[in-house]
Amino acid sequence: MWARALRPCAYLLRMTLLRPPVLPELHTDSDDPRLVHLMGREVTGDAPPRAVIVGFPSDEGVRRNGGRPGAAAGPAAIRNALYRMTPDANAVAAYSATLSRTQDLGDVEVSGDVETDQQRLADVLAPHLQAGAMVIVLGGGHETAYGHFLGHARAAPPVRILNWDAHADVRPLRDGLAHSGSPFRQALEHPSGSCASYWVAGLQPSSASGAHLAYVRANGVAHMRASVDRSLVASLYAASPTMVTFDMDAVDRSQAPGVSAPATDGLPASLWLQAARLAGSTPSVRGVDVVELSPPFDRDGQTAALAARTVWTVLQGLTERM
Repeated sequence: MWARALRPCAYLLRMTLLRPPVLPELHTDSDDPRLVHLMGREVTGDAPPRAVIVGFPSDEGVRRNGGRPGAAAGPAAIRNALYRMTPDANAVAAYSATLSRTQDLGDVEVSGDVETDQQRLADVLAPHLQAGAMVIVLGGGHETAYGHFLGHARAAPPVRILNWDAHADVRPLRDGLAHSGSPFRQALEHPSGSCASYWVAGLQPSSASGAHLAYVRANGVAHMRASVDRSLVASLYAASPTMVTFDMDAVDRSQAPGVSAPATDGLPASLWLQAARLAGSTPSVRGVDVVELSPPFDRDGQTAALAARTVWTVLQGLTERM
């Protein structure tokens, strides 16, 4: 089905840059379908996908940033939880229709070289962005976001970034090398000038240095955790972001313990999922990534379940557009 769904150039990219996803084998009653049974059923050569899912199993950027690795296992853990879920019980037909036009392309074949892998991610995403499809990227460390940005910068600039994060992630490069803490400085300083704006919400005052906060405020907008409420969430989407990145470490560690850098007094899951729903339903948003799930540090799959629910909720919002 995948080969029929992609244009020839995109198909060649998939063959060289992607490996197929590992999906759970589920056997349920006919009246109890799960996402794995519905995904991509109507994607054909004449009906290309309206949304694509791509995994980016890299955490070399986390290592370079001095963090605890493990996020490379994130895409597999998200899929394992996501595809066991049911369509939205309140809108089964509409949600199922969205799933039928959504295709999981698999994982980028990462080399361990962050810069090369970010370019590979951009190579995979750009043709779909150019075709008008929504892209959903499963990370991976937050170095995922720069590869995601490069896809947008190549396909459909300008790029307006909204980052849900406990950290600003505007650190300078380390010895000239990218890492999980540098993606948004790289985007803001990209030679093309493609990054039109950067907003970050959920910052922890104990995790964002004064220098990094000043850098963001000189180049964009920063909102500390204490100021994030339902009204602010809605207002950020009213500003028409084009790329939204969800760093799981913005969520309180009681609800998301399995991340690279757990947060104390982080965002509650209810606000997080509101942000995910609006990412799906807001017409300006062309791409979403969910990053920094670190399964080796998870507790009973709790964080993986929330990351999967984040993707599920983005698709729920996307149903309102399709």
